[in-house]
Amino acid sequence: VYEDEDVLAFLDINPVTYGHTLVISKEHYSTFLSTPKAIMNKVMNVAQRIGQVQIEQLGAKGVNILINSYEAAGQVVPHFHVHVIPRYTAKDGFRLEFKELKDVNLPKVAEEIKDNL
Repeated sequence: VYEDEDVLAFLDINPVTYGHTLVISKEHYSTFLSTPKAIMNKVMNVAQRIGQVQIEQLGAKGVNILINSYEAAGQVVPHFHVHVIPRYTAKDGFRLEFKELKDVNLPKVAEEIKDNL
């Protein structure tokens, strides 16, 4: 659906909703975390525009922008890619489920992250 010198976007071969699109960097980077900022920004700019078109032209009511980094996070293909998933209803069968983690010392975790930025 889109191509330039650095970015390629195409429909997911196993879509979870109508119009589910993948946006990738042409150059290989294994994850979002290892992708140079300039390329990451180009990929995200294309993902944003595709999401806008999914709402404006496909009639989506919302869009999920999803990036998985590493197997533990659900990354199956070891190449940086962004899922742009149009949502037509909250009951379309695709679910991102967040479960609250109990008994976490939030200030301690915040310090660990802050101290290592």
